[in-house]
Amino acid sequence: MIYTRFEKELIDIYERDHPPDASHMIRLIEETNNQFTREDPLIRPRDNEGLPGGIIYLNRVLPSILVPDIHARMDFLLSVLLRRDDDGTSVLDRLFKNEIQLICLGDGMHSEGRAYDRWNAAVGEFVNNYREHRNMDDEMRESLGVMEIVMRLKTEFPENFHFLKGNHENITNEEGNGNHPYIKYAFEGNMVSSYLELFYGPDFISSYYQFERNLPLLVAGNGFLASHAEPAGHYSREEIINYRAHPAVVEGLTWTDNDAAEYGSVAFMMAEHLGIDAGSGLYFGGHRPIDSLYEKRADGKYIQINNPDKFIIAKIDPMRNIKLEEDIMEIDNSISQILDDYYGL
Repeated sequence: MIYTRFEKELIDIYERDHPPDASHMIRLIEETNNQFTREDPLIRPRDNEGLPGGIIYLNRVLPSILVPDIHARMDFLLSVLLRRDDDGTSVLDRLFKNEIQLICLGDGMHSEGRAYDRWNAAVGEFVNNYREHRNMDDEMRESLGVMEIVMRLKTEFPENFHFLKGNHENITNEEGNGNHPYIKYAFEGNMVSSYLELFYGPDFISSYYQFERNLPLLVAGNGFLASHAEPAGHYSREEIINYRAHPAVVEGLTWTDNDAAEYGSVAFMMAEHLGIDAGSGLYFGGHRPIDSLYEKRADGKYIQINNPDKFIIAKIDPMRNIKLEEDIMEIDNSISQILDDYYGL
């Protein structure tokens, strides 16, 4: 099988045995931030300061693939991109042909339960100021590897690839701007920010912080909406476009717990952002984990698809109404086959 330069680049990121080089990442982050400033305002309307706003209006005739919380799973993202259908075509092929659009629903960083032991081992490294850092190196190899792939996709396919902000997109572990410090399996927020200060430096952190601030919050497609979390409240078009001035909007689309949203928030968002499509439309999100293929909330209009133990995606055909049992699917972890094909085994 003949692999393109871009495919080889993605596989090389996966196979690398160390975190990416700081100077390389700074260049890539700056390139991605520059790409954000050039986004088509018909796709991503500008805010009152002329900056790219918080809503992405998707192409209404292209199929869409929604990928929930990645959490440092490079094998998940590459299985979405590089596994081949029966006709030998991959999602990456279709991106190059302008035949599909791919939307990630946030939370690229921080491996979760699968790396519980590693996080606990890394706590000792953190407490000792990373004099040793093998476990944290491995975490950052995966987390930054995912985000490196995300940035390459954004710079290569600016109109058809979008990555939404999740609550884990908080590189400085700040309290403010709609963010909260993060702690779950260890002290992940502090551990990551301290590691990056020590090994990547202030220029990296400043550029990456700006990258996170540039991430959109909501996509509006043909008959569907998607954000990282269930909308906590009723957010207008102008509020979301001007999200930098409205921290509550950022928090409300990235941090909402189950049963914490205002009653009717999903219905309001559908009416506000889908208009006549609201009746048959659906709202997709990740954030809160599930243990099935999907879960329904908000009178069946909000669909959760974040199963941290499986590779779940939603593939939406704009030419018909969404059929949950057909359009939400578990895909195989195809990384072994991808590597075998790459090496001709």
